[in-house]
Amino acid sequence: MDLGKVIIVVSKTLVEIVFHGRGGQGAVTAANLLVAAALNDGNKGVQAFPFFGAERRGAPVRAFARIADEEIHLRSEIYTPDIVIVLDESIMDVIDITSGLKKGGKLLINTRRKPNELSFSKTFKVATVDATAIALHHEILVGGIPVVNTPILGAVPRILDSVTLQSIQKVITKKWRIELAKRNVAATQDAFEQTEVNF
Repeated sequence: MDLGKVIIVVSKTLVEIVFHGRGGQGAVTAANLLVAAALNDGNKGVQAFPFFGAERRGAPVRAFARIADEEIHLRSEIYTPDIVIVLDESIMDVIDITSGLKKGGKLLINTRRKPNELSFSKTFKVATVDATAIALHHEILVGGIPVVNTPILGAVPRILDSVTLQSIQKVITKKWRIELAKRNVAATQDAFEQTEVNF
């Protein structure tokens, strides 16, 4: 046996997700809420963690989530995601959001554009939703700026079978006081219904 080799067995159901956003948009909270919902839906292995850098409002930030039907032993950053979620489409001007995305991978983007209007829609599966407009409509704001993390989460069940909208709404209800929770739950419902996909 070659002791110099390390073998990592990865669950066949493991889904790795990268969130791209800007400071203040709630990317880290979105990752945490998503894995809490996944756990509620019976997934036995979940992880959520941020990439720490210059954490100032408006600066590009990343967060990561892993979901599987068994315990997850990986502890590394995610380099080859199955899904990329973009909370702010201006990020695409400075970051290659498709870098490392697996063949047949999925992108969920907060934009007014339709999936087929994006250049990479011929290569990857793309879903789009105007999460910013939904956040504004439901007055999900911090300092007058729309926070799009819960609307974008409402779109996730359209591209990921292992998490349900009902579980996302349940964890939101537990996290915030009644009135704020109601607005966020309504935003997830609107996003779920308004998401457009090209697959």
